[in-house]
Amino acid sequence: MQKRSIGLSIVLSIITCGIYGIYWFIVLTNETNAATGEQQSTSGGVAFLLTRVTCGIYGIYWAYKMGEKVQKAKTNRNLPADSNLPILYLVLCIIGLEIIVCALIQNELNQLA
Repeated sequence: MQKRSIGLSIVLSIITCGIYGIYWFIVLTNETNAATGEQQSTSGGVAFLLTRVTCGIYGIYWAYKMGEKVQKAKTNRNLPADSNLPILYLVLCIIGLEIIVCALIQNELNQLA
């Protein structure tokens, strides 16, 4: 896992009209899979394509599952895990704040790195 600046990632996502956001989404998914030891889970590229094909519906499911994976990664490292992360990510994604979900996931991964 690599520590990334959350602010810079958000700014780059905005400046590149979302292209960096796509890269960030894919990397977040792959790094979270690696943190949980679930290398056979859905890769970032597949998750992105499924999100686009389903017009964002898979993205809502993705947000919830990422919350569960962050919990699992923290539990595996004997760190305190917030049981509300999946619901928080789900609600933020439903109301259209996916970039905030990515920022929160990146914050958790930065703490794990």
